[in-house]
Amino acid sequence: MSNDMDKDDSLPEQGADESAPTSEKDVTDPVDDGTDERTIDDLGSDVEISADIADDVDEDDLLGGLQIDTTEDIEVPDRLVDQVIGQEHARDVILKAAKQRRHVMMIGSPGTGKSMLAKAMSELLPKEELQDVLVYHNPDDGNEPKVRTVPAGKGEQIVEAHKEEARKRNQMRSFLMWIIIAVVVGYSLIIAQQVLLGILAAGIIFLAFRYGSRGSDAMIPNLLVNNADTSTAPFEDSTGAHAGALLGDVRHDPFQSGGMETPSHDRVEAGAIHKANKGVLFIDEINTLDIRSQQHLMTAIQEREFSITGQSERSSGAMVQTEPVPTDFVMVAAGNLDAMENMHPALRSRIKGYGYEVYMDDTIEDTPEMRRKYARFVAQEVAKDGRLPKFNEEAIEEIILEARRRAGRKGHLTLELRNLGGLVRVAGDMGRAEDAPMTTREHVLQAKGRSRSIEQQLADDYIKRRKDYELSVNEGFVPGRVNGLAVMGEDSGIVMPVMAEVTPSQGPGQVIATGKLQDIAEESVQNVSAIIKKYSGENIAEKDVHIQFVQSYEGVNGDSASITVATAVISALEDVGIDQSLAMTGSLSVRGDVLPVGGVTHKIEAAAKAGMKRVIIPRANMQDVMIEEEYQEMVDIIPVSHISEVLDVALEGEPEKDSLVDRLKSITGSAFEKQGTPSPSNPSPQ
Repeated sequence: MSNDMDKDDSLPEQGADESAPTSEKDVTDPVDDGTDERTIDDLGSDVEISADIADDVDEDDLLGGLQIDTTEDIEVPDRLVDQVIGQEHARDVILKAAKQRRHVMMIGSPGTGKSMLAKAMSELLPKEELQDVLVYHNPDDGNEPKVRTVPAGKGEQIVEAHKEEARKRNQMRSFLMWIIIAVVVGYSLIIAQQVLLGILAAGIIFLAFRYGSRGSDAMIPNLLVNNADTSTAPFEDSTGAHAGALLGDVRHDPFQSGGMETPSHDRVEAGAIHKANKGVLFIDEINTLDIRSQQHLMTAIQEREFSITGQSERSSGAMVQTEPVPTDFVMVAAGNLDAMENMHPALRSRIKGYGYEVYMDDTIEDTPEMRRKYARFVAQEVAKDGRLPKFNEEAIEEIILEARRRAGRKGHLTLELRNLGGLVRVAGDMGRAEDAPMTTREHVLQAKGRSRSIEQQLADDYIKRRKDYELSVNEGFVPGRVNGLAVMGEDSGIVMPVMAEVTPSQGPGQVIATGKLQDIAEESVQNVSAIIKKYSGENIAEKDVHIQFVQSYEGVNGDSASITVATAVISALEDVGIDQSLAMTGSLSVRGDVLPVGGVTHKIEAAAKAGMKRVIIPRANMQDVMIEEEYQEMVDIIPVSHISEVLDVALEGEPEKDSLVDRLKSITGSAFEKQGTPSPSNPSPQ
């Protein structure tokens, strides 16, 4: 047995150069069976769509020239790596990292394909080097089991051979035991004529043999990692895993003495870092790992081996520590932008020093080629689910329109494909519930209403409640009150009134804002106060300016209400009414320029739902407006570039308004020349 205890020569030596490139076979696709001549350079977005494409593609064609009737006409690639859409930079990084076995950290919004790229990476690693890991009893020290690595598939054979050998030994022992029992019982019955003594002796012999057989069972090794049936390199998703699941553990044994205990090597459990040996270890939200686990992870990455011990100090397993178990994995860490804040600096240094960091794109340029990829994406989601009716041409086009809308940028498509895939599945469920032969555009439109996010549902309920209690004001003129616009979550807008009042101060004048303002919002209010102080002909040093964000229970954390605040305060100072059928959004510089903000499409739709007739947005955001058809006739969109334009549209009374606007222009020093009220614009979705 001494040879069985030795480690396999294929284990990496401690201190080996991690940056050394792999052999030439790493560059060839391990899935290649001889019929497919593609290499791993032919991946994802480089793979052409297997469907008929028109010779002369119209730039406005939503399908990018695809000549199909349903998703059945689009062939879905077999390999996961060929299904990657967009993320060109991240795809190239994964390609290089797979070739050279480098670690990768991917940072980006949820649903942009981080886990899919990690799984795709496991397909690119060679499977020929996979290993099985066996743990043996150590006769010298039972608390330090021995570890042996063998080529994949050999582990089961070794365990079966040991079991067969143990069975043969047990059969011989059982045969010998029954012979001895028969002799003892026969002697006690025939010669000694002591029946009770014979039975007692037979029982003692039986227990002695059974107790002794436990020693032979302990010689059977524990197959810790089994890669016999693995067709590709291992992929272990350890997102949110506790220390034992990640690093390995030793089970607690309630029988710790008297010869009844389970051998220590049989209680050893492999962790994800050991199962991922020669493969990929994926950890999303890497910053949620506790510091101790991150430190152990660093050791496993650096040394390429890590001993297994009990993770609980109160468990008997804490006394057990195996020999080092191989952990030669490629680590793919992922998370949002805040992941880097709570991540152990040394762990990030390990990844960066031996690999790549990549930021995942949220959108991609809208081209005919990418539209074809999105049509394939719909086909992939239908095939992956397996229960959805096929999508017809109009349904696919509506999904692509929604991808444009969710991008929030003109000429782009969203890459948050998990949420878009949810819309595909809900639409398919609609068609399936009706026993429809295929999913149509009507089903997609119904799904858009049914698959609203929690924030959208809350925003709609918020608007209804305000109408019920007559808290929404959408007509007339009121001094110091402006209908501002905000975004809840990422995809739902709400109307948030802002009120201002100017009162005499008991001391030095100050700007007082309420509504759970976050840092950016507070700074925005201070910037607005600079314009007000410079603009006002009055001595506001002796006045307090009170600003209230009405019913902002969740707080305000951006600066998109800057023009709203400025308009409300100026209106209160001058006691000039503001048009209540108007809503507005926009950031504001200290010079009075209106700057672009996010979420304009959702904000405009919220204003329309609340009964507003006009909406002011920054002129730079006009290219981002892609409102639904039902809202196009309900609201006029007015783009502005300067606060004077906002006041010109929002304030009541021509003479007072003109003098106010002229004074503001001259004081802010803007080169803007008055062009009158801009004509309303109502663009349709692109």
